[in-house]
Amino acid sequence: MKEYLLLMFSLIFAQNFILSRFLGLCPFVGVSKRLAAALGMGTAVVFVMTMSCAATFLFYHYVLAPFGMGDFLDIVGFILVIASLVQLVETIMKKTAPGLYASLGIYLPLITTNCAILGATQLRLADLSGQAAAGAIGAGEAFLQNTALGLFGGMGFALALFLMASIRERLEEAPVPKALQGVPIAFIAGAAMALAFYGFQGMV
Repeated sequence: MKEYLLLMFSLIFAQNFILSRFLGLCPFVGVSKRLAAALGMGTAVVFVMTMSCAATFLFYHYVLAPFGMGDFLDIVGFILVIASLVQLVETIMKKTAPGLYASLGIYLPLITTNCAILGATQLRLADLSGQAAAGAIGAGEAFLQNTALGLFGGMGFALALFLMASIRERLEEAPVPKALQGVPIAFIAGAAMALAFYGFQGMV
């Protein structure tokens, strides 16, 4: 349990995919204009990242690694898995929440190429699969750890998106100089958030 708590704290705060690793900046800036859209995108990313890490572990450990294809077919296979999951989320959201689906626009299908999700699937996959193959840990435990990585990484992504949207909605009422309105002030706010989250680095 302690290992999972450390993993959770690390991926949400100390090693946040957006604010520490600078992955997924496109939706971070593009979808953070409105809080409702940010919450919807954050929820979608949590689901897709969790399921992607679970599915890609099984795909890598039982299909690619045994046949020696893990070094050159992993990214292609993972993008296929992620694209399938995004299509599932898009279909469900279109049927159940058409307003949110319309507000997310092009950024929803762009989850397929979100480098944060692909980065999460790559982060510890080969190491965990290798440990499971060598018998250092059970395959079930390796699968749970990789899935938890996706869940906590997605939660960190959603938190950063939520905070950014909250800040940008307030900035709309602030006397921001004309030259800094829009994307420039968003990058400045994002940089300030990254500096704030950097304070968690020494705690893990």
